[in-house]
Amino acid sequence: MSQSTMEMIAGRETSTSTTLDEGRKRSMMERLVNMTNEASMALMLSIGHRTGLFDVMAKMTPATSERIARETGLQERYVREWLGAMVTGRVIEYDSRERTYTLPAEHAALLTRAAGGENMAGAMQWFAVLGSVESEVVEKFERGGGVCYHHFHRFHDVMAGESDLTTVAALREHILPLSPGLTERLDRGIKVVEIGCGRGRALTLLAEMFPRSTFRGYDLCEEPITFAKSAAAEKGLTNITFEVRDVTGFDEPGRYDLALAFDAIHDQKDPASVLRGIRRSLRPGGVFLMQDIAASSHLEKNVGHPLGTFFYTISTMHCMTVSLAQDGAGLGTCWGRELAETMLRDAGFANVEISQLPHDMINDYYVAR
Repeated sequence: MSQSTMEMIAGRETSTSTTLDEGRKRSMMERLVNMTNEASMALMLSIGHRTGLFDVMAKMTPATSERIARETGLQERYVREWLGAMVTGRVIEYDSRERTYTLPAEHAALLTRAAGGENMAGAMQWFAVLGSVESEVVEKFERGGGVCYHHFHRFHDVMAGESDLTTVAALREHILPLSPGLTERLDRGIKVVEIGCGRGRALTLLAEMFPRSTFRGYDLCEEPITFAKSAAAEKGLTNITFEVRDVTGFDEPGRYDLALAFDAIHDQKDPASVLRGIRRSLRPGGVFLMQDIAASSHLEKNVGHPLGTFFYTISTMHCMTVSLAQDGAGLGTCWGRELAETMLRDAGFANVEISQLPHDMINDYYVAR
């Protein structure tokens, strides 16, 4: 950034400037200006994902905005303005002579649905979801309490998409093998419960894969359970059920062979009681497979984490507040592996193993027996 630009934004030195490190101030100003552009880009990337623009452009030769609009079935004026953000943000290339736009293959590899788990554009949807409750969260800063799930526009939709990438796609090849022999047990037929199942993407896939096993999913919210029931019915599955349920005080002694919780425990009103209930629900030899955020319980250890700021942000704007809305513990996203392991052992799990998987930089995977 040029000196003149910085002066225009930051203004001339004030009477208090002698007490400031001007170099440090200017460095922070430059960072904030860059942040403004990057935050704007996050919203535009989300729109590119939701409208399918990236998916279509990845298959096109250099094209005008009119042609891109025809191919996507979108309004040209909106497409052209979106392309302006993409070009100035150096995501899409522009030939000013031909007035054509190109999505480089290297960028498409990180921005399209074909990219699978490497599709970062889908993750950008979170900023609009979280931003939709900013006023409600600000009120809670002042008055205490939390923001309920029903305030979050599109939360379950975006969460299901993330689940598809981090959990569903990796179930057979990466996640189930974390517990040796589990796949074979599912083949023979066991009873499975999932806590906080959302739209049931993972559980429904397991029910398809293992018809001899039976599956039950619980979630606090009605919308995702309705969706899950409909999806299972469309597939003709008879070995799976879903139920709207607050799992606080969950207690079904000796009923299951396998319990699952994918990014769900830290959101609970009373995580400790849920973990104790899961332990009691397992039969001898039962397994609890838990996916949760790959962070430390200690703030200083999360400094420098590639997604540390995002974790604390999503905690403030969702994970912590939905728990506090129930007068809950409000553990937050970064309850961390140290506390998670302690709570699992306190719940009665004598054997706890923690793994990370190559495809998933967000989560740790716990196998508790």
